[in-house]
Amino acid sequence: MTSQPASQGKGKHKPNLRADTARVLYSILEDGKSARECLPALQARYQDKDKAWMQEMTYGVLRQLPLLQSWLRDMLDKPLKKRFKVVEHLILLGFYQLAFSRVSTHAAVSETVAAAPALQAQSLKGLVNALLRNFIRQEKQQQPITDPHIASGLPKWLYKLLKSAYPESEESLYEQMNQRPPIWLRINRLKTSLSDYQTLLKQQKVEFTLSDEHSQGLWLAKSVDVTTLPGFDDGLFAVQDGAAQLAAEYLDAQPGQHVLDCCAAPGGKTCHIIESQPKLADCTALDVDESRMVRVKENLQRLGHQAKLIVADANDSASWWDGVLYDRILLDAPCSATGVIRRHPDIKWLRKNTDIDVLVGIQQQLLDTMWQLLKPGGVLVYATCSILPEENSQQIIKFLASHADASLLKLSEKETIAQPGRQILPGEKQMDGFYYARLLKS
Repeated sequence: MTSQPASQGKGKHKPNLRADTARVLYSILEDGKSARECLPALQARYQDKDKAWMQEMTYGVLRQLPLLQSWLRDMLDKPLKKRFKVVEHLILLGFYQLAFSRVSTHAAVSETVAAAPALQAQSLKGLVNALLRNFIRQEKQQQPITDPHIASGLPKWLYKLLKSAYPESEESLYEQMNQRPPIWLRINRLKTSLSDYQTLLKQQKVEFTLSDEHSQGLWLAKSVDVTTLPGFDDGLFAVQDGAAQLAAEYLDAQPGQHVLDCCAAPGGKTCHIIESQPKLADCTALDVDESRMVRVKENLQRLGHQAKLIVADANDSASWWDGVLYDRILLDAPCSATGVIRRHPDIKWLRKNTDIDVLVGIQQQLLDTMWQLLKPGGVLVYATCSILPEENSQQIIKFLASHADASLLKLSEKETIAQPGRQILPGEKQMDGFYYARLLKS
């Protein structure tokens, strides 16, 4: 159990932007909490500009963590312990400001040093000041990075896996995984058209780019508050990455069919399935997490759609299934989420090597269960937001080998039994990393 810094104990502390950002980093890196868990609570103490700064700095430190930590190891005689451990995260934040942000050198040093007392570390102000000034004096950010693992920005176990899986494109892959992703919109065709929505964006002078692979999708050139975009409250669009938008297309649901979206939360794909084929007999969204199913309900309501919502363990079909076989099943399986690290950089540090085998086992069990619920002649689309072959192509190879009634329904001519499905890598056509395979039941 990690020792909690005194500044995170009982009682409220006075808002200090850099101290609170260090607290967020501490919660993620020491306590194993996700950014989604710990960032909003501390952001709530600030105005929009400072909220955005806190997220930008948090994500920036997480993206560059191996490099920042190598600098800290070079400059700090011995690690800080117990309640002062949070100050290491404050120093990492200081290094990031100096090396990667637009924060002025003076502010990066003075404001970071001034945050130490807010972390109940008044005695360490001198240390923080000395380290930041030595960093500037030594011009650390100008020194070449000779260790390829540190340059990748990844934990060692993941670096090794990706180096093995993608030896010909590893450097560009690491670079893309550390980029800031664009915002993708999926236009709700039941309420407007892509052409009409483009007009609305142009009227607000919002820059966007169309995609030749997405009939209802586009991505924005600059980051914006999506709630300020035209038609948000009216459900004219949903925020959904381009890779995730391919799920409904590959599923290709037809009028009158029974469709299941398994592991459906937060509901983006459920909504897209309904928009793609509004004449379904029914669409069921299933997820084990009741709190996340609230998001599914909210998304359906905002976009004006209806679906059958079930909170249950997908593998325990006896507890929720009505016995009617499905024509189409989308299995968006739990995975390592390594394909969306550029969007959620905390994943790098929350996920562990030992998680992968566990996830592969869960995926295999879900595939077996969902296959039993699929009608002969039906189609199952297997999807993950992973870029690890163990969870993707290797999973499908094993499934095809063990199920005589399963065949590959190709997504492209390049697909083979030895390399089934489509692996999208982060940054490909501006999309997140994603995997799809389509299976036909005989």
